[in-house]
Amino acid sequence: MLLVAAAPPAEDPYASGPVTSFSVVGDVSGLPASFPADMNLAQSDYVEQCGGCHGIKGNAAPADLPNLQGRVGWFMCLPEGRAYLTRLPNVARSRISDHKQMADLLNFMVFGLGGKSTPAGTRPFTAAEVAAGRTTAYTSVSLIKVRAQIVDKVIQKCGAPASLRLMYPPDAVRTALPLAGRARKAG
Repeated sequence: MLLVAAAPPAEDPYASGPVTSFSVVGDVSGLPASFPADMNLAQSDYVEQCGGCHGIKGNAAPADLPNLQGRVGWFMCLPEGRAYLTRLPNVARSRISDHKQMADLLNFMVFGLGGKSTPAGTRPFTAAEVAAGRTTAYTSVSLIKVRAQIVDKVIQKCGAPASLRLMYPPDAVRTALPLAGRARKAG
């Protein structure tokens, strides 16, 4: 998917003005309904802060990073899962310093990208919860170990699929790799 920004015409063709609209080019059928072409601030923050690695639609495969789409919501079923999301280094140390703005970004991830993986009745993140989590960011050394421990609890206590242990679902690689990449990988 490609987002194309359009600004109003200006006399100077190189002058930049505020972006007034977005046109979506490509397949958008996988986007949640809460991710329209004209993004709100939380969605735009996600694209700018997270989408480069986790994918604009939350599909990071084949990168060795967790897929968010249809999966991240499972972390909300346990207090330590919620805390984990606020303590991730790119959340806790983000350039977004406003805790409410970061809570909105996390809520988009959980409720928008997480979709049906988010348990019914889940409370949205609050600015206070994000502020508390950001004071104890995980280090990159402990991150994989902590994620594995939390995922095991989420599988046992909340009924999450065992595939959550993987960074992305096994079938995600087939759909993420271009045809040529699939042929090289198979051969």
